Amino acid sequence: MTHIQRKNVRVPRRAAMMVLVAVCLPLCVIMAAFAINVAWMQLVRTELRTSTDAAARAGAKQLSLSQSTAVATAQAKDMAKRNPVAGQPLLLADSDIEFGKSSQPNDVTRFNFSPGSKTPNAVRVTGRRAKGSLAGPVNLMMAGVFGVKQFEPKEIAVSTLLDRDICLVVDRSGSMMWSLIGHAVLPPGAPDCGPPDPTRSRWGALNIALEAFLEELEATGQDERVGLVSYSSNTTQCGFNYNISDINSDLVSNYAPIRSVMKNLSSRPVKGSTAISAGIDDGITVLTGKKARPFAVKTMIVMTDGIHNLGPEPVLSARVANTKGIVIYTITFSDDADIKRMEDVAAATGGKHFHAPTAADLTRIFKEIAATLPVLLTN
Repeated sequence: MTHIQRKNVRVPRRAAMMVLVAVCLPLCVIMAAFAINVAWMQLVRTELRTSTDAAARAGAKQLSLSQSTAVATAQAKDMAKRNPVAGQPLLLADSDIEFGKSSQPNDVTRFNFSPGSKTPNAVRVTGRRAKGSLAGPVNLMMAGVFGVKQFEPKEIAVSTLLDRDICLVVDRSGSMMWSLIGHAVLPPGAPDCGPPDPTRSRWGALNIALEAFLEELEATGQDERVGLVSYSSNTTQCGFNYNISDINSDLVSNYAPIRSVMKNLSSRPVKGSTAISAGIDDGITVLTGKKARPFAVKTMIVMTDGIHNLGPEPVLSARVANTKGIVIYTITFSDDADIKRMEDVAAATGGKHFHAPTAADLTRIFKEIAATLPVLLTN
């Protein structure tokens, strides 16, 4: 019987795998290169958006403070340089920065930008890393794989300064007659039933601070309308009748009526308790009345030198203001004021509290608030 022996024949698999690797490796390289380039491009676009937004905000803010397009242009360029794109500062040309008017004609959520206005309230910045731009295009991380070496991202940002409706809510209680120095004392020689001392009383310091506030607003290019409310309590003293709160002036663009009211209030004694909530309630009435503009930022500035001692809790009124879109800034003047309560009032609306230990601080704070205009990115 014949036995047939078979030999095992090995197939050269190593060679087959080498062929497979040779085919797949370029695909893997291409896919990896594609992923890396996409991630790099997305990162660069994010950096470009951040830098462009920052430049637009800085330009709009400086436009408000300086009232100069040249100064605002320089500020926008400087801010762009501080936010690098693809490892290099973003360089803007003058043509990349436009000034114009931003408005909401029909839609409460969308702003339209029109370049070239004589009274600009907005800045449009075009951030480019492209051929012809100062910074040039961006190199791809793995340029040789696709035969494309660079890409040219572009971002546009519009920053708008919003007009404000402002209501000043000021304390005219009896303590406002007191001296700037000392507790519960009138300035030397000042009569109890006479007008507040124009320079040595708390009311006199407030009068000076409000004038500085109005002058600061008049120096801006924005259309800020201001109203005035004063509060104390229902009382009759020194032959005068006082209401718990008065709307002394509705919102006005020309501040002459407010100056006239302050002059009149300063010509007689200020008396009564401290009903802060009543003042806030009247402030809400002013900022939601017929003269309030639907698209204006609503701001209330509540000033007191003392402690709330009449009527509902002021924080409750502040919460109502918050539902109306009103932001409240609070100012406490003198060591007699209830700082914690006024901090809570401001916090209830997302506002800010300031404390003024001296008359000079009071003026400085009012000017600071006047100069701090809201700046929004609207595109």
